[in-house]
Amino acid sequence: MEAVYVMWLRQLKKTWRSKARIIGSLGQPLLFLLALGFGLGAVFEKAGQGNYVNFLVPGIIAMSILFTAMFAGIEIIWDRQFGFLKETLVAPIPRWKIMLGRTLGGATTSSIQGIIVLLIALLIGFRPVSLLGALLSMAFIFLIAFMFTAFGTAIASRMTDMQAFPLVMNFIIMPIFFLSGSLFPLTEAPAGIKAVSMANPLTYGIDGLRGTLSGASHFPILLDFSVIISGAILLGLLGSYLFSKIEV
Repeated sequence: MEAVYVMWLRQLKKTWRSKARIIGSLGQPLLFLLALGFGLGAVFEKAGQGNYVNFLVPGIIAMSILFTAMFAGIEIIWDRQFGFLKETLVAPIPRWKIMLGRTLGGATTSSIQGIIVLLIALLIGFRPVSLLGALLSMAFIFLIAFMFTAFGTAIASRMTDMQAFPLVMNFIIMPIFFLSGSLFPLTEAPAGIKAVSMANPLTYGIDGLRGTLSGASHFPILLDFSVIISGAILLGLLGSYLFSKIEV
């Protein structure tokens, strides 16, 4: 597995060299957390739903992970256009190991950014229900990151236009995020939205985070974990297959 480790390390170094990119990716989650958390907090409490910041934090953590993980795939298109990908693919290494290493690197970066958002949330008053719950949430954070990094890689493996990639990503990401129960409780959602949300894998990731961090999950934690780990495996396999079919 040395090749996987090398690709993982290379991906981490490439991402963390750009400090502006890391800081910039935290702007949107923080805006949502502060503007919605405090702006709608009073309305949420009057509706009898409790503390909105405690409800919102897991969804904003997942949002930070989702955007970073999905956009990690653009590096494949970048490397393909400038010839770096060809140098990697001609190496005597199975392509699935290259894809796994890149995905683990992107997932690690996304997970770290999710943890940073969690730490910032602690500064504004969010408190996990227990230390054990906070530790268990790390598993959900990494699985969400891995699943959507693999998804972004799968999409990028079939694209060559760097300018089209962000447009396609936004077309996919926004429905995934807004229809995941991240901003509103599913118990109060209309039947149609609830049905779509239950088909969305991110719903179970956010619910798992909410259960471990806030103790208020909509589904059983075991179901959340089963769906997320199944999604991570399936999208990892899909990403590996499509990556192996890249022609440079």
